[in-house]
Amino acid sequence: MSDFHARQPNHFNIPERIRRLGELSYNLWWTWSQNARDLFDLIDNVLWEQVGHNPVLFLRNVPLKRLEAAARDLNYVDLYDATLARFDAYIHASDTWFQQNCAEHGEAKIAYFSTEFGLHETLPMYAGGLGVLAGDHLKEASDLGLPMVAMGFIYTQGYFFQHISEDGWQEARRVTLRFEDMPVMPLVDADGRRLTVEVQLPGRTLHAQVWEVRVGRVPLYLLDSNVESNTDTDRHLTARLYSSEMDLRISQEIVLGIGGVRALRKLGYQPNVWHMNEGHSAFLSLEQARELVATGMPLEQAVQQLRNQNLFTTHTPVPAGNDEFPLWLVDQYFSHYWPELGLDQQGFIDLAGRVAADQTTFSMPILALRFSAQHNGVSELHGRVARRMWNFLWPEVKEDEVKIRYVTNGVHTDTWLSQRLAKLLRKHLGKQWYERLDDPKMWDGVLDIPDAELWRVRRHLKRRMGAFIRERARKHWIHDGVHPVQTLAAGVMLDPYALTIGFARRFATYKRADLVLSDIERLLHLLNRPNRPVQIIFAGKAHPADEGGKLLIQEVYRVVKKAETGGRLVFLEDYDMNVARYLVQGVDVWLNTPRRPMEASGTSGQKAALNGALNFSVLDGWWREGYNGKNGWVIGKDEDIIDPNEQDASDAASLYDVLENQIVPLYYQDRLPHEPPAAWLAMVKESIRSLAPQFSARRMLKEYVNSMYLPAIENPDQFLEG
Repeated sequence: MSDFHARQPNHFNIPERIRRLGELSYNLWWTWSQNARDLFDLIDNVLWEQVGHNPVLFLRNVPLKRLEAAARDLNYVDLYDATLARFDAYIHASDTWFQQNCAEHGEAKIAYFSTEFGLHETLPMYAGGLGVLAGDHLKEASDLGLPMVAMGFIYTQGYFFQHISEDGWQEARRVTLRFEDMPVMPLVDADGRRLTVEVQLPGRTLHAQVWEVRVGRVPLYLLDSNVESNTDTDRHLTARLYSSEMDLRISQEIVLGIGGVRALRKLGYQPNVWHMNEGHSAFLSLEQARELVATGMPLEQAVQQLRNQNLFTTHTPVPAGNDEFPLWLVDQYFSHYWPELGLDQQGFIDLAGRVAADQTTFSMPILALRFSAQHNGVSELHGRVARRMWNFLWPEVKEDEVKIRYVTNGVHTDTWLSQRLAKLLRKHLGKQWYERLDDPKMWDGVLDIPDAELWRVRRHLKRRMGAFIRERARKHWIHDGVHPVQTLAAGVMLDPYALTIGFARRFATYKRADLVLSDIERLLHLLNRPNRPVQIIFAGKAHPADEGGKLLIQEVYRVVKKAETGGRLVFLEDYDMNVARYLVQGVDVWLNTPRRPMEASGTSGQKAALNGALNFSVLDGWWREGYNGKNGWVIGKDEDIIDPNEQDASDAASLYDVLENQIVPLYYQDRLPHEPPAAWLAMVKESIRSLAPQFSARRMLKEYVNSMYLPAIENPDQFLEG
């Protein structure tokens, strides 16, 4: 296919009997295989925790005597053999869902571009839900055997590590990552030379090297500008996610879109389908067009051909959330490029120009929309919002006829489902339950799980979450020397038996983390009611440039620290995928309070529902489709209120009313001390039964395949009409 291959560093000293631990550490299949993770954990549990569940760093630091002891342990070797056999069967399977259902398209290739991928906390290349969704997309594509290849960035400083000061102010701490300690591999040729691509920036050529991450069967290629031949400034171009500096941002998106296409070409890929996950990668369409124009094809014909193979998923329900660049900046970066498309300045601007308030900008989502024939939002309501938002591009078409469909997001079950609950499901749904994840009939079996067994698992998960939070707070106190009040705010007083609500997400102002704090006296009454206490766990980061988001964190944190809360309000700093797993598995209720309709989809509540937590949310994003009246609760009404102050007041009143009169009484219903709460568990079962299949990444990926990928592969001419 190409002269380049991923070079796995040979820096492990592992006994021959278990030498393939090194190979396993470089395939992220281990992130969703409990047995694979156990292979490292059983060797040295303390070290496994210290290295943050990073198998590469683990193998670099584990004492040889522990590896030798494992190689002599018959039980360990049996687990090792069984796990590697399962791994080999998985990687080399010839009977995947795609092979069984789309065998005639075995040579097809789907390219998936995203500016962030949330795969595991050891690879901090994600800022929030968009990246975690992209990571789940790749994992499920691997499970289904899709012929997918992905492209993104590897950030030398990741996102950032969050520290909350005593006053509640978010501080961003940067750490330069050591790629040699991460499950990433450089791409090299037979002589060991690195694969690099070039892109033109104003007055210079930038070189980007390419790394590979193996996500099961799916290769993910990551671009990195930290190359010696680049200027010092350009070497830091891919250091961080989402810079607010326009020059840096447009440069990154040129590298991702144009450089990403060039990297795939050097690797020998000729994808049939190009999937742009958000508009950040839309410049890839310009490079595709440049390639075709260079063969002599007129640009108009090239654009039409490209539209037939390009897909665009938008995640942003407000214009301000989409990337747009001023024309002077576009002139600076593309004046050398548009002649290669046969265009002048105005012709280039017309590709993606957007006029607002008498000012024209170059819009990345408009570029993506114009160069793709298939577009989708990520929930039913978001699809409707997107059609209204972009209707002006098709003024001759009615809003409800705009060709923007929706594919509601889903989550990768093996990544987010607790192992204890997975064992319970296997027991009651059958050994092949995981092969039928998106089959609603199979999930009906959840209703027959005995209350006592389900309640035992739910209590275990809550105790496990509490132990994790308390130990984290203890380490925070020991190592950072924080004030004791901050330790209380970090959760050392969590009650493992109190009704526990989780609110964890990116701290953007529209998500209204302060809504539950809008009536402090009423909240304190709920928190501290004798025999019916409530506790709320907050977690999340604000973008370093989002002053409003940081002020919101400060407001929440100051309330959390108040003595009157009795330690029943908690703020966990440095929210990441590891913290998220404990929260979505351990809380009783998942709270979601976005200002409707600004939540495109959301997926955290789907993860919580999968684990038996009940959702309590505004009817926005995915919950508007998931709520059936028996599987959780709603805040407010299924309508949009124009005045944000009116909406906030109405939603706050609804939140307190439902919490006080429905949720708390149901959880603490009259029962014997050790008796499972039957009515509560009936709702838990209905939540799992109704939501797990509908909001699985398996359903999502099959929907992409059947409604978008395959039509583009099988009959691209169907999209020629505009």
